[in-house]
Amino acid sequence: MGILEKIKEIEFEMARTQKNKATEYHLGTLKAKLAKLRTQLQEPPKTGGGGDGFEVQKYGDGRVALIGFPSVGKSTLLTELTGTSSEAAGYEFTTLTCIPVRLGHPALHCRGRQVIAVCKSADLLLMVLDAGKPHYHREILTRELESVGIRLNRKPPNIFFKKKKTGGIAINSMLPLTNLDDRTIQRILQEYKIHNCDLLFKEDSTMDDLIDVIEGNRRYVKCLYVYNKIDVCSMEEVDEMARRPHSIPISCYQKLNFDGLLARIWDMMGLVRVYTKKVGHKPDFGDPVVLSEDRGGTSMQHFCEMIHKSLLKEFQYALVWGTSSKHMPQRCGLSHKLEDEDVVQIVKKKIIGGDDARGRFCQQAKEYVRIGDRVKKPALKT
Repeated sequence: MGILEKIKEIEFEMARTQKNKATEYHLGTLKAKLAKLRTQLQEPPKTGGGGDGFEVQKYGDGRVALIGFPSVGKSTLLTELTGTSSEAAGYEFTTLTCIPVRLGHPALHCRGRQVIAVCKSADLLLMVLDAGKPHYHREILTRELESVGIRLNRKPPNIFFKKKKTGGIAINSMLPLTNLDDRTIQRILQEYKIHNCDLLFKEDSTMDDLIDVIEGNRRYVKCLYVYNKIDVCSMEEVDEMARRPHSIPISCYQKLNFDGLLARIWDMMGLVRVYTKKVGHKPDFGDPVVLSEDRGGTSMQHFCEMIHKSLLKEFQYALVWGTSSKHMPQRCGLSHKLEDEDVVQIVKKKIIGGDDARGRFCQQAKEYVRIGDRVKKPALKT
């Protein structure tokens, strides 16, 4: 029996099993088996020659991936936003590969499950949906992404997990667990053949959260649901779509709400532009240093690392102009959090050497002189 047949068999057994207190241990074991099989399904084959593949180089300050059903307007949206030529037609499966383009920041256009793994490297997913189609299309795509380890608009579970060589299983929690008990946790750990570990629950977690932490290969990605073709909907339906969380309605045919879409993309990616300033010169507003929480952080230390790693050794303090400073300029250290459109001037340490230093301000040790080599000064005349 292959992996796909095993997955279908476990899914069928889970569907026919009633959810109650008596069956939650059995469901926990089934979910752990299902997660292990799906992980094995994503692994490349160990034998056989390499097939046709593709590679999209990761460059720029952020990556956006477009996903959706055929003929929902992905290619048209890509062309309208970036000016890149992408084949679009009235039939399904027009675009059959990945198209890397630039939208101030790189974007990625992909179709089909064979390229969905590329979405794991994206900073933001745009799920393009047809506003005239049923709402369950969104649920189908979300379920497919969940099956390959992509979690949309969710944060990683706040669970501490560490394997040990000996000592058994230690389970602790900082608050009462309403969805898990010790027996269910042990059944899941036994399925993964884990007999020695430390577990600390810092929130009220579920079985799925525990399995995700044990697997350790989950990707938590922000997702913006883009409802295209709103020109065929009524105003009441468009208003209802716009009020849904992480959703925005547009029309590629009539070019409606493109500015709002770009603004939502920028806000969800959380990019921070920081401009540099030399001593005695005006700020350079031409080429900013772009930071983000998803790619290291927005602190002054990460800003210095983005310019050059050796800058941290010479860093003394920084002068900051912008919304992150209490006054202008503010003298800041490496832990200071920068905000969008801040201006930063780095002040390096001054290393004084040679005969420039005098007295107690000398930063270099004098040469050692032996007592026998000292020259006795003549006595003072009185």
